[in-house]
Amino acid sequence: MGVFSKFKEGFRKSAGAIRGVLGSLGGGRLDQASMDDLEEALYASDFGLQTTEQILEQIKEAHRLDKNLRGQDVASIARAQLIDILDGSEGLFEITAQPEVVCLVGVNGSGKTTTCAKLGHRFQQEGRSVLSGACDTFRAAAVEQLRAWSDRLDLELVAGHHGADAAAVAYDAYAAAESRQRDVLLLDTAGRLHVKGNLMEELAKLRRVLVKRNPEAPHHSWLVVDGSLGSNSLEQARVFHEKFGLTGLVVTKLDGSSKGGSLVAIYRELKLPIYFVGLGEEPEDLLPFSADRYVRSLFVDSADADPVE
Repeated sequence: MGVFSKFKEGFRKSAGAIRGVLGSLGGGRLDQASMDDLEEALYASDFGLQTTEQILEQIKEAHRLDKNLRGQDVASIARAQLIDILDGSEGLFEITAQPEVVCLVGVNGSGKTTTCAKLGHRFQQEGRSVLSGACDTFRAAAVEQLRAWSDRLDLELVAGHHGADAAAVAYDAYAAAESRQRDVLLLDTAGRLHVKGNLMEELAKLRRVLVKRNPEAPHHSWLVVDGSLGSNSLEQARVFHEKFGLTGLVVTKLDGSSKGGSLVAIYRELKLPIYFVGLGEEPEDLLPFSADRYVRSLFVDSADADPVE
């Protein structure tokens, strides 16, 4: 399966209602009922008020000039607006230090631990040496979960026991990555409710410990957010960005969700680059975010074949 096919299949549920509206137009004329259906589909996908209104306004203006707008015309207009909104949204991961430290934060259930393992696998497949630190010592199963993934994917892991000091695990993981000259250090952190002050203090302590080892660490602080939560994911991003200072996003669980527009709403407000999106269960289903592929996946006919990559 090509990369675009993975995007298209991954966003199938998000795009379903939108494609349904555009498909019902066919070669027919756009009418008020169709506009109402499209508006409902955009809101249901959690693009947010501003993005939905911007898309609809452009379609209405085009319709004023041409009363024979077809579904493919409407799709082209929507694609152009989203590409404009998502300008600069693609995160580019580069290694400028050794180790390059990536701290993964987020609430429980967002997929941090799985994402940590999948990122390690991807980076390793790209020829980078990777070590992971199991810093979610609060959740009993988290360390074992990451250990199981690491064994499956042949990844190096530094872990402590359940209830161990997370900052101490981060310190040990950094020391191991440095002494072994690993390219990337991935840190999986605890994820209690984002309104809990003790979690934020734990993250702050973890950061202070890393800074003692390297004043620029962590080089990346990525929020792993469950894309199926829709507008709730935006609230999580606001809080973590305010309290911890995020540098990017990884949006997971989009393959089973109709809320695929939430990443647009988050980027529009916070301007945080999106590095990866989770479009399935397998390690290979964590893909670098592409605004073009994302937009075409939402506003494309389901029969379209993969373009040449």
